[in-house]
Amino acid sequence: MNVQVPNLDSPRDFQGNPVTPGLPIAMLAEVTHRCPLSCPYCSNPLELVRGQAELSAAEWADVFRQAAALGVLQVHVSGGEPASRRDLTQIVAAARDAGLYVNLITSGLGLTLARLRELDEAGVDHVQLSLQGVGRDMADRIGGLSGSWDRKMQVARWVGEIGFPLTLNAVVHLQNMESLPEMIDLALDMGARRIEVATVQFHGWADLNRRALMPTREQAVFARKVVNEARERLRGRMVIDYVPADHHAQFPKACMGGWGSTGLNVTPDGTVLPCHAAQTIPQLQFDNVRDRALGDIWTNGTAFNAFRGTAWMPEPCASCDRKTVDFGGCRCQAMAIAGDPAVTDPVCSLSPLNADLHAQLDADAAAAAPDDLTYRRMGKQS
Repeated sequence: MNVQVPNLDSPRDFQGNPVTPGLPIAMLAEVTHRCPLSCPYCSNPLELVRGQAELSAAEWADVFRQAAALGVLQVHVSGGEPASRRDLTQIVAAARDAGLYVNLITSGLGLTLARLRELDEAGVDHVQLSLQGVGRDMADRIGGLSGSWDRKMQVARWVGEIGFPLTLNAVVHLQNMESLPEMIDLALDMGARRIEVATVQFHGWADLNRRALMPTREQAVFARKVVNEARERLRGRMVIDYVPADHHAQFPKACMGGWGSTGLNVTPDGTVLPCHAAQTIPQLQFDNVRDRALGDIWTNGTAFNAFRGTAWMPEPCASCDRKTVDFGGCRCQAMAIAGDPAVTDPVCSLSPLNADLHAQLDADAAAAAPDDLTYRRMGKQS
């Protein structure tokens, strides 16, 4: 299906319906794709941006000023591993100078106590530390780097010493979901104010590793039970967010709160995306901050307007009372599963493709291959 937006004077979705862009409140700034880890669930694209193509610190400063003028309140500085950039402190300072709340999303690798203190002075407001598993064996194997667990635990101690508010991002999947209770206990011991239990989302590198990483239905039920019990037990002490695998849910989540509604992503080379995986939709064309103002991209960019609002929706979404709740689900997921980004997300129980999806899940579960991992590497995969 052709989902390119018509070239008309006012913003319109891919079917030509008028749309009314709101204001974004958050931006993901992927300052690099470089990373010492090689996690097989990485959501970055298979074709990673090389260091020489990255925006400079001065260019990021201009992006942050434009974002703040547009209405963005907070920036999530991420990667890859943002500490791979020697000028990370300069980038953070520029975000703070623009008046943005700065959340640093990191594996911890590449950070020292001295560097964390510099980042504190530069304006980091919050640290989000990723967790590949509990213990050396699982963490080092999934991260693809020996010694990563010990270094991560050291960084966590430094984060506590400095006093950064801390969120632990626990990525769970087929191979580590049974250790979820220990992950929650670890977050509590670290002094984390929040833990995000994030089931792998199957885009990018994770899609290559579906049979090695897709949790079973039984694991999904287990995780929900563990999270609900921990929320009750730790009420007032630690917030627990849970992102389940859409494939095991009755209804999809509202990706990004609705396409082009509250957030945007800027990739290492300046490409601006409505969501992290949007480049998996080949029918869309994406603008770059090196060529076009961020506000113009947000308001008039064809990719941002393609699925804004609800008028573009097919049945059963068009007549569903959930259409302003989940907005038809994930467009990238529809593309990955159905080959068409404009259909109802097949993970939705009301989708005509849902039965086929669950049949495929059963087949994948029967052929699960935990040891068959394709690790994230620079360079295009064949």
